[in-house]
Amino acid sequence: MNKSPKSMLFQRALPTLIIVAFLVGWQLFVSLRGLQPIYLPAPLAILSAMYQMAADGTLFVNLGTTLLRILGGFLLATVTGIGLGLVMGMSRLVQRIVDPWIAALYPLPKIALIPLLVIWLGTGEAYKIIISAITAFFPIVMNTYAGVCQVDRGLMKAAQDLGASRRQVQFHVVLPAAVPTIFAGLQLGMGVTIIMVIAAEMIGSSGQGGMGYVLINAGQILETETVFAALVVLALMGAAIMKLQAWLGDWLVPWTKIR
Repeated sequence: MNKSPKSMLFQRALPTLIIVAFLVGWQLFVSLRGLQPIYLPAPLAILSAMYQMAADGTLFVNLGTTLLRILGGFLLATVTGIGLGLVMGMSRLVQRIVDPWIAALYPLPKIALIPLLVIWLGTGEAYKIIISAITAFFPIVMNTYAGVCQVDRGLMKAAQDLGASRRQVQFHVVLPAAVPTIFAGLQLGMGVTIIMVIAAEMIGSSGQGGMGYVLINAGQILETETVFAALVVLALMGAAIMKLQAWLGDWLVPWTKIR
């Protein structure tokens, strides 16, 4: 059954309407209850704090710093994770060698590595990029390996029967078939690396900037509006990155598009 234009318009507008209603309710709740901003600031106060951060330039400087750390570590994890995952899926020997290490290190809470990395690398940029890369690496390599293992063996045999070499089968059959699963791993990796970079900045970014530093510094001086403003910025940044990844996935593998 075809939906009417009004019904489709309402469905598209519904998420926005819910957000607006939530913010209005939040504003009224804070105003009517007379809550102090230190406990729960109103949305307008948070918006004012965001404007002040943008006006004096601290928002863009710290957001850019965090983004560079996230993307630097994520790029390193993408190259190494996809490469190792492909090799594991195509070589049983490599899979047997690497699998015990993956099984042992993957469940390890990555935040537990921060004190060790601080001892080894200090609190500079290398520490933040490495923790970002380590965090994203495991979801990427595991999903890449799973994607290669799930490739239809019939497709591989058909390509071989048509005269394709092993390398041609790997690059023209296995890799394209594994791309959807690889992209799922990239999305998982990006989600966790954003979390870990912010945590690393909160723990060891004194004077080095970043949104994590903004959060911890504002919390220490009880500027709750700034804390909420930083959280809103991080939420918007994360949503934009994840939407961009989804769009790239739909563009590269349109046959898997479900939205």
